[in-house]
Amino acid sequence: MLEIIILILLSRYIGDMAIRKGQKPGTWKWRVVLGWFGGEISGILIGVLLGLEMIAILLLAYGLAVAGYHIVRNQLAKLPDITDDIEQLGSKLEY
Repeated sequence: MLEIIILILLSRYIGDMAIRKGQKPGTWKWRVVLGWFGGEISGILIGVLLGLEMIAILLLAYGLAVAGYHIVRNQLAKLPDITDDIEQLGSKLEY
């Protein structure tokens, strides 16, 4: 249950960030969800293949889920923000 709440909050944050970047927020929210669950499933599979205990598998899964979120966030953060070119034009002039 807590994981769902965290995922909702993270996707809202990414949606707001996508709007600032001029991107579709729905697309980036889906990327967060897919990155989260993809990392989590990968962590579970790796933990099972390595023969780890259940607690270690869960820690690995949540660690890779957070890593999946950060990968999506960093991809979005690299995109330029929307700016108003007319306002910036006057600020570059010096007398």
